[in-house]
Amino acid sequence: MGFSTDAIHHGQEPDPATGAIIVPIYQTSTFVQEELGKHKGYEYARTSNPTRAALERNLARLEGGRFGFAFASGMAAINALLTLFKSGDHIISGRNVYGGTFRLFERILKNFGFEFTYVDTTRLANVEEAIRKNTRLLFLETPTNPIMEITDLAAASELAHRHGLLVAVDNTFMSPYLQRPLELGADVVVHSTTKYLNGHSDGVGGAALLNDAGLAERLKFIQNAAGAVLGPMDSWLVLRGVKTLAVRMRQHSENGMAVAQFLDAHPKVKEVHYPGLPSHPQYELGKKQMHGPGGMLSFEAGSIEHARTILKSVRLCSLAESLGGVETLISHPASMTHASVPPQDRQRLGITDGLVRISVGIEDVEDLIADLDQALAKI
Repeated sequence: MGFSTDAIHHGQEPDPATGAIIVPIYQTSTFVQEELGKHKGYEYARTSNPTRAALERNLARLEGGRFGFAFASGMAAINALLTLFKSGDHIISGRNVYGGTFRLFERILKNFGFEFTYVDTTRLANVEEAIRKNTRLLFLETPTNPIMEITDLAAASELAHRHGLLVAVDNTFMSPYLQRPLELGADVVVHSTTKYLNGHSDGVGGAALLNDAGLAERLKFIQNAAGAVLGPMDSWLVLRGVKTLAVRMRQHSENGMAVAQFLDAHPKVKEVHYPGLPSHPQYELGKKQMHGPGGMLSFEAGSIEHARTILKSVRLCSLAESLGGVETLISHPASMTHASVPPQDRQRLGITDGLVRISVGIEDVEDLIADLDQALAKI
């Protein structure tokens, strides 16, 4: 089946009890058992819930995986993934990951004996140089948040596997419609379902998708034992959102390209970070491993004063954290999404005080450009 067909139908079959075409919200904490040891496949909602199970089947299929696990947030999914490892294990991470991921690694997991090295994964020589005897995982974001650096997933996976490492990819920025890391060699894909998968800014969640049965069994045990599961209402909201994922991502990409080209040509914009622009350092790689440039971009306004003026002056774009909704969101990474990253590290990564990030929505793009144009005119 094609992607859109799977998005609408896989795991979302009509309810056998009633014929309802939409998966019901099984808002229940427990399930009655017929007798000791005999039940209908469900015992307790932390362990499994029919609405969540439908979502897990659906997302696994969309990512090209066999197993899926839905969590209470994207960070809960990443935390569960890292729980596969133990004290003394070393993880190589991309240098420009989401600030919340950096915070989890540096301020929580380090306290339990995990070791982390952050490298520029656009150069695979950096990854190879960072590998130690105790290295167990290569954790990637591509494109990165918010500088939009792209890592060659096929080459990175081949290198990591040659050294016996697992490869995990945060695919939140792209969604499985635009990029499928499992097909490029990754072992695990994680998402904040809050973003493009849900698409409507009305639910928080996360997911981990994979193919290996042994890893899946361990992750299922962690999901149940730790209990950071996605509730049935939020699972239903993601199932609702996924049905329109393909058409939304096509429009996000079309609008993203138009906004990026406008900003790239604007005299008051210093630099634009967007995979769809030929000026992007990994433009050709992006065309090869992604099925579109997406709706995420960032640009350099030149100073905190200029950034503040833009953020204060926009009328249609909404100043808010998060991304991936149908509405356009604009933010200031240095003080919002990446505030937990030390200032010197932010500067080194290019997350300056003048950097502005946009999650381009699916409004009429002429209106978005007009809004940004009038805000830039205030500088």
